[in-house]
Amino acid sequence: MKNILYVGCDDAGLDLFESQYALPAGMCYNSYVVRGSRKIAVMDAVDARCTGQWLENVSKALDGRKPDYFVCQHMEPDHSGSMQAFLAEYPDAAVICSKQAVAMMAQFGIEAKNVQVVGEGDTLDLGGLTLRFIAAPMIHWPEVIMTYCPEEQTLFSADAFGKFGVYHADEDDWACEARRYYFNIVGKYGIQVANVLKKIALITENAEQQGRGLAAIAPLHGSVLEGEKMREALRLYTIWSAYDVETDGVLVAYASIHGNTRRAAEQLAEILKKKAEAGGKNLKIAVTDLSRDDMAEAIEDAFRMNRLVLCCATYDADIFPPMHLFLHELRLKGYQNRRVALIENGSWAPQAVRIMKDMLSACKNIEVIEPTVTIRGALKPAQQSELEALADSLLAI
Repeated sequence: MKNILYVGCDDAGLDLFESQYALPAGMCYNSYVVRGSRKIAVMDAVDARCTGQWLENVSKALDGRKPDYFVCQHMEPDHSGSMQAFLAEYPDAAVICSKQAVAMMAQFGIEAKNVQVVGEGDTLDLGGLTLRFIAAPMIHWPEVIMTYCPEEQTLFSADAFGKFGVYHADEDDWACEARRYYFNIVGKYGIQVANVLKKIALITENAEQQGRGLAAIAPLHGSVLEGEKMREALRLYTIWSAYDVETDGVLVAYASIHGNTRRAAEQLAEILKKKAEAGGKNLKIAVTDLSRDDMAEAIEDAFRMNRLVLCCATYDADIFPPMHLFLHELRLKGYQNRRVALIENGSWAPQAVRIMKDMLSACKNIEVIEPTVTIRGALKPAQQSELEALADSLLAI
């Protein structure tokens, strides 16, 4: 990336992304200056929280020159929040964006006097560097474009291939926070992601014939991906976008009021571990408390693994709210192609299995594993055999 300069900003103090996703290591908003021999393009802005620092970074990268273009790949406020300030500083810069983004500018109060609409395959010549635009609708907004620079073998991927955390956070473990980011933000749009991956492959294959190809992915969040990290990111995105299984495993997710449903969930997890070990299976077992653990982590694990166990107490003739939220989130994100086992609890009128089945019916290709297990108050010693049978059904593939 010889002629591409990073001018993004860390927002280490931000505690929640989109006011819902926990950020133990903050967040970064990425922006890049692409310097051709004749013209310069600035790729995306940053959140309004970081306007001053970003404009300073851009000015240093420009080194006395003026930007000719501002490329707006994505209109979400964490990337367009400083756009008006940029246009006030550099009023002669032309805004390059999709047709859909033009209407969104007005919605966000952004006024640009010179806008050039681009679509699939359009190019921009900077002098020795070319920007080729790729339509990427619904990743994860309808106006999104990506940009490929063949001379630098770099793909500017908008929100795709992003992750939570500041720019240099967890450099050696991209997948952990990238996975949580993908399934909670982009995951519903797997078909669209798969379509763009095909476009990227075709464009880079054609470029490879000219000795170029793809050497780096520059997302709007997280670090630039190169080498083996980039290849691993592409591999995982191929799995994720197809709703395929990344890890052979079981997520046991429970919503427990007084602890009895929790104890049943934990007992089942122990049975699964012992049976898997005895059978020589390398099976990952994860247990999550939906009342206390990070919901985004639970969503991530549900998509990552091929089996899910839902353990829930009946509550007001419905299901305990943390489980309702979890299932609602799974439906929103397009949960599919998985096997699910159910455990319910109810002291006098258990309802959870029926309601959970009904909520799961909105998800594609879900196999509900039999038998389901019903607890009345607390799990009885005689019900050990029921958990054993459920574990056997979960392990049988």
